[in-house]
Amino acid sequence: MRLLRSSTSLHGLKAAGIAAAMLLSASASYADGPFAGFNGSWSGTGTVALSDGTKERIRCRATYKVGGGGNELAQTLRCASDSYKFDLTANVISNGERISGNWSEASRNINGNLQGKAGGGNIEVFVEAAGFAASISLATRGNKQSVAISSKGDIRGVNISMTRG
Repeated sequence: MRLLRSSTSLHGLKAAGIAAAMLLSASASYADGPFAGFNGSWSGTGTVALSDGTKERIRCRATYKVGGGGNELAQTLRCASDSYKFDLTANVISNGERISGNWSEASRNINGNLQGKAGGGNIEVFVEAAGFAASISLATRGNKQSVAISSKGDIRGVNISMTRG
């Protein structure tokens, strides 16, 4: 009976070891993709510069979901100030460092395409829609992230600093 318990415990330890190895290999594949470091929930503050020349403090929350072995990224970015808000979503696929996808902004009911590059904790994209274009840069270092948006539309510039958690 004692031998049976030891054998059962040994099989349990082997199964736990295999499960841990599978989990670590899945995590490692995300760490190796161009969207490494982005997965999770983020929040922070920054400024938005509007076309009328005013600047306002802005509060933001972002969620990133990395999938496809680290080659797919789904993003939501919601920001609000006292008089302004935007609700951005994007779905991106990588082909090496080159990325492409689609995006939408819910409060203005616009959507379009994006293209750019990603790697090393950075994403640089150009987004387009009918009558709108912007450049977006994201940089992630550990649990800190910066987001910069530049356009010639209602929003002239957005600079956000966020932390994960």
